[in-house]
Amino acid sequence: MKLLYKPVGIVLGLVAGFISRKLFDRLWAVIDREDPPKATTRETTWPKVLAAAAVEGVTFKVTRAAVDRAGAQGFASLTGAWPGEKRAKPED
Repeated sequence: MKLLYKPVGIVLGLVAGFISRKLFDRLWAVIDREDPPKATTRETTWPKVLAAAAVEGVTFKVTRAAVDRAGAQGFASLTGAWPGEKRAKPED
């Protein structure tokens, strides 16, 4: 069953990327009227670069986790098999 989930996971990853980009653009528009700077943008400040990176990172990670979780639950509802681990692996 995990093998059957692979294509679903790939599609969900693409969907998560699309949603994340749109969400980040909207969040950044609230923070600043200019486009978010890249790390190599010369005419910007450190705080602005780091803020853009932090907001983008959190947005992408949280969106990806939400989409992955919803996808796994949907897959489990349809097939009766959970596509991932049943429990988190204990840390050493």
